[in-house]
Amino acid sequence: MKSSSESLLDAVSQSGAHDAADLLEQASGEDAAQVLQQLNPIVAQRVMDEMQAEPRTAALTFVPLQKTMQWARNREHPEDSVGWLMEAPVAVFRPEATVSETIEEIRSLAKKAFITYGYITDEAGRLLGLLVMRDLMLAKPDDKLADVMLKDPFRLDPAMELTEAMKMVVNKHYPVYPVCSKDGILLGLVRGQTLFEARAIEISAQVGSMVGVEKEERLSTPLLRSLRYRHPWLQINLVTCFLAAAVVGFYEGTLDRLVLLAVFLPVLSGQSGNTGCQALAVALRGMTLGDLKPGDERRLVIKEGLLGLFNGMLVGVSAGAGMWIYAHMNHHSSALMLACVVWIAMTFSCVISGLSGALIPLLLRKIGADPATASSIFLTTATDVISIGSFLGLATWLVP
Repeated sequence: MKSSSESLLDAVSQSGAHDAADLLEQASGEDAAQVLQQLNPIVAQRVMDEMQAEPRTAALTFVPLQKTMQWARNREHPEDSVGWLMEAPVAVFRPEATVSETIEEIRSLAKKAFITYGYITDEAGRLLGLLVMRDLMLAKPDDKLADVMLKDPFRLDPAMELTEAMKMVVNKHYPVYPVCSKDGILLGLVRGQTLFEARAIEISAQVGSMVGVEKEERLSTPLLRSLRYRHPWLQINLVTCFLAAAVVGFYEGTLDRLVLLAVFLPVLSGQSGNTGCQALAVALRGMTLGDLKPGDERRLVIKEGLLGLFNGMLVGVSAGAGMWIYAHMNHHSSALMLACVVWIAMTFSCVISGLSGALIPLLLRKIGADPATASSIFLTTATDVISIGSFLGLATWLVP
């Protein structure tokens, strides 16, 4: 049977920061402290930010001083950086220590913390080397750690973004990574599992942001809170839908005259919308993985515009053929012209949709907003207005 702290940890792990804070505020300070120490460091700090001052202070009194000091140091670095994931360094030794002395000290430390590597630093705290347990056990008792350590080990910078860190460690699958300042001073440790978990959380949150779902929302989020998160974006989406409806209303006379055009409105908006979503997905993926470097924006926009052109021309042939067949079935005298209108509108709409899918996240990033935030809502508006407007406008102009 699970203890109260274990049950609380399960509930908190499945909740967003705000909901998790509510759960911890209702728990005892000791249970809250145990849960906070087992959470991903970034998650723990976000949860503490949401907690009221009194229950947060009560919980921190049960957290070891070294841990609270490390959390405070982590907050000196940008959020979503490696620095926010740091744990306090353990098993830190001097290079002149002997193997036998180190083994005895590790035996004592292992009762309090899980130790993967030892770290060798000088008097100023600069990282000199890494101590692998296998090398330590095979060395002679009187050997100095300076002769046993792995010199110049791989390390991370605390200010490094998680995206950049993930790219650096993708071929270096170590359980723990030391984090050092630019002067080489050992500041903390980041566990590989913690790093990958933090990145997975950010990526999963991005998917929801595209359609107006808050990063904090989970399956366990209460109904009313989910409503409060989502409803404002749906109201915004409704306003944008009115724009597309206004375009249809503007061409009401054309629709009255050519009723069969209404059949192909969802075809155009659906195809152009999908084209835009493809471009949007590529742009966001490039930003997330760090592939989209400064100066690459022009190349991305041109590529997506050309893809929209070629895809629109090819899909437009199929859609135009469909319109020609449908118009013939209804004995319309301008079947060929209607087919041409569909082809031109499909091509134009897909070009604009591809450009919009690439430009919207770039523009959001340029103004300092999250590129993923409700980007699909803005994209859908642009594609609907352009596809419907071009289709009905061309039909008004070209079809007698």
